[in-house]
Amino acid sequence: MEQQNWLYTDKVLEHFMNPKNILLDEASYQEDGRGLVGNIKCGDQMIVAIQVDREKETIKDCRWKTYGCASAIASTSMLSEVVKGLTLEEAYKLTPADITRKLGGLPEHKIHCSVLGDKALRAAIDDYYKRTGQEDRIVHE
Repeated sequence: MEQQNWLYTDKVLEHFMNPKNILLDEASYQEDGRGLVGNIKCGDQMIVAIQVDREKETIKDCRWKTYGCASAIASTSMLSEVVKGLTLEEAYKLTPADITRKLGGLPEHKIHCSVLGDKALRAAIDDYYKRTGQEDRIVHE
């Protein structure tokens, strides 16, 4: 692929070509929370699964799977790296803009693809809260 025709930063290219933390074996991954979201406009779908250190209330691991474009893949790959070690509250507050900055930007017309990861992450955290009887911590938008 010729670099001059590529609309993305080197960081986006890195995470698209070599995505981190893909959920390869759903059956054996011991998740504490799972979120599934989709975007009807473009047909993308995202699964995010997390493991939580219950004592510290931090994310130990984050795995994901998507049916999406380069922006969705790179954004979620970056997100899966960024959230490790964050508290659930910190992770819940991550925005697409935070991830886009870490990637060095995305083309304006591809920003909508980057929102699936954080929505799926919040859904996974909400699922964790449900599984652990902490429904009162779920933020209803």
